[in-house]
Amino acid sequence: MGDTPSADKPLTDRLLRSWSRCRRRAWLDRHGDQGKRVYTAHRTLQLDDQQRSFVALLPHKPGHGLAACERGEVGVVGLRLRGRTAEGYSIEAHPALLQRQPGRSRWGDYMYRPVLARQGRRLTREHRLQLALAARLLALFQDAPVKDGLALAGAGRYLEKETVALGESLQRQLDEALRKLASDLERAEPPPLASDRRKCSLCSWRGVCNAEARRVGHLSEVSGIGAKRREMLLELGIDGLKALADADPHRLAEQLQRFGEQHGAVAAPLVAQARAQRDGQAQALADSFALPELRNAPGVLLYDIESDPDARDDFLHGFVCLPRDPDGRWALDRASYHPLLMMQEHGERRCWQRIKRFLNRYEGWPVLHYGETESLALCKMAQRQAVSDEDRQALRCRLVDVHARLRTHWRLPLNSYGLKTVADWLGFSWSQAGVDGARALLWWRQWRGTGPQDRGHVQALRWIFTYNRDDGLATWAVAAWMFEVDSRSQPRAGGSQKALGRAMETSTSLSPACSVSAPSA
Repeated sequence: MGDTPSADKPLTDRLLRSWSRCRRRAWLDRHGDQGKRVYTAHRTLQLDDQQRSFVALLPHKPGHGLAACERGEVGVVGLRLRGRTAEGYSIEAHPALLQRQPGRSRWGDYMYRPVLARQGRRLTREHRLQLALAARLLALFQDAPVKDGLALAGAGRYLEKETVALGESLQRQLDEALRKLASDLERAEPPPLASDRRKCSLCSWRGVCNAEARRVGHLSEVSGIGAKRREMLLELGIDGLKALADADPHRLAEQLQRFGEQHGAVAAPLVAQARAQRDGQAQALADSFALPELRNAPGVLLYDIESDPDARDDFLHGFVCLPRDPDGRWALDRASYHPLLMMQEHGERRCWQRIKRFLNRYEGWPVLHYGETESLALCKMAQRQAVSDEDRQALRCRLVDVHARLRTHWRLPLNSYGLKTVADWLGFSWSQAGVDGARALLWWRQWRGTGPQDRGHVQALRWIFTYNRDDGLATWAVAAWMFEVDSRSQPRAGGSQKALGRAMETSTSLSPACSVSAPSA
């Protein structure tokens, strides 16, 4: 790695951003096998938000490079700024945007400050350190101090502007962060796995870290354990999945109560979950039917929403219609997919009327969805549209949350009860590899453009519909598995493997037979 700090590769703003989120991620960015990185649409969406924010901020397209600074352009992109720390580390920043401000610099009666676009509800330490690094190097470059930066957010709804002071305190924090970053990058082995791995799904190194977590039996692999509970368990000497599975639940409950009674109450479920994952066995939690609504239903609607949260836009309400034959079998060969595309310019009332008409065509059919998103969105829409209390209650009764029923009736040998994890365990395969909600949102933004006259290629819509349809089919794969056990009257973990085999036959035969109806905007 070199004998002196100055011989090292530069500490860049990108490495600092990664390190602010996860020390291990920064190390992998520098030293990891790049062939093991996986694409994530999250970063592309961030860049898309950034571009939209900058377009909303600037009166015209920004200039590029040093020449743009010399001309005094209002906005400048494409600059690479370099310098060194007091310890001799080479540092480098690529500011996303520089904004012209009143002042005095090497170019005349103006100067620049760094601008970034943030996601989320608040400014984080990561954002402040990024601005501080850019400001330090920019001050040297333009021969003028940089006292503040600008953070933008919310271009999808309205542009929020937040001026960020870049004083001495923040510069001291930057120095400390750069020292720690350099120390981590000089390690022969990567830093430990993050305590809270809930955000790992957004990282391009998630495959590498997930494999390591499984190998060592990291406590975060146990469903229901986040960073706080992991710290409590480590303090009690329980350092992994196997140790938790071997723990006495009664003694653990007593030990956890010192952190609060609510923690003692979860001891038994956590130990049971760890044992299920250790042994690879599903366990029934109740003798009642998980999905009694399906026993006499003439068919089911499988419901899934695709959304743009920044724009508060539920742009697609997708339904898979699965009818039932008179003999009680599910008519998989007659299943069909119906995407209801909702354009904001049409207004919510029109959207509600279309959904209402569709649901009325299948009166008496339960509406199955996975998680609370769909039921909350639909019921809130009905309330805003002044639907009567009686009709809203009838709608709530039709909506069946498969995820909630699964958690109530089954303990699975999985580290997550999310749809993709459970359906994959049951053998279901999505038609498009590596696609998730973020990728579908990216396709939506690419197709939507800036308005009706700027639509993208229709293929982007087809990809979204396929993904949405597959989410509906995956929901059925889970529901079908539970229904197979329901049909035997006595659910029990020992019989789950036969149910699993029959449910797999159901879910795999559904996908190719599911026809698609043409959407109407």
